[in-house]
Amino acid sequence: MTHVSARRGAVYVSVAATAWGTGGAAGSLLFETGGLGPVGVSLWRYLLGAAFLLALASRPSTIRGRVGTRLTWRVLPVGVGMAVYQTAYFAAIAHSGVAVATVVTMGATPVFTALGSRFLLRERLGRVALVSLAAALAGLALLTAETALQARTSSVAGIGFALASAAGYAGVTLFSRRHSDDPRGTAIGGFVVGAACLAPFALAEGVVPELSLATVALLVYLGAVPTALAYGLYFRALTALSATTVSIISLGEAVGAAVLGVVVFGEHLTLLAWSGCVLLLAAVAVLAARAEAG
Repeated sequence: MTHVSARRGAVYVSVAATAWGTGGAAGSLLFETGGLGPVGVSLWRYLLGAAFLLALASRPSTIRGRVGTRLTWRVLPVGVGMAVYQTAYFAAIAHSGVAVATVVTMGATPVFTALGSRFLLRERLGRVALVSLAAALAGLALLTAETALQARTSSVAGIGFALASAAGYAGVTLFSRRHSDDPRGTAIGGFVVGAACLAPFALAEGVVPELSLATVALLVYLGAVPTALAYGLYFRALTALSATTVSIISLGEAVGAAVLGVVVFGEHLTLLAWSGCVLLLAAVAVLAARAEAG
């Protein structure tokens, strides 16, 4: 595996976060044009993501060998974790709405990751990372505060599901950081296992999309960019950066999603929300510029 420098790892996870920020919009459009539910979209996302990564592998047989032998047991917790945090996030939305689910999940993820990184991986949380984490969380709060306050009353179950989603995402990050010798194999195996976990629920919900040019284009985009590209870079970044650093930089996804909502869907951001975007991006930029290998 080619060595990835800390600076390049920061670029990788920044690009991944930007790509993830477009995934929600693509999924929302698929709900409308493809007649798919959230779990069905997730299933296609994982399956297509695995297919694209396999197609891009220079020696597919070697990658399949790694997934089928040396990494067999490792892809199981990764795939289960991916299925858990995806399903729990949708459950949180159902109980508490998109705004609250997003705030709790994205806010809790780097905190869980930082704690796990310190006590499980023995990674030191430096002063820059600590300040960046606080600033990023403050920016996230400003960005989403008005929407969250306008949302309907949150249920205990909704917040619980959001915290479970954050824990699942943090678990995948920590485990992948601990076992980071084959990032491509981990991504492919994780997608396949995650898809297998989601398949029964997707079949009950409806898994066959309404075929049209728009639906096919959206599925290809979702599988290629916010999934294969983003997760491929994310797992590569974990070979060079600490789990906490990757988790904090990933919060840039919230800014990308917010800007895309304004540009594509005509949504409106208040001055407070724009201030949150600036603060969050500043925190991510400082941490990325000062990135050090964990």
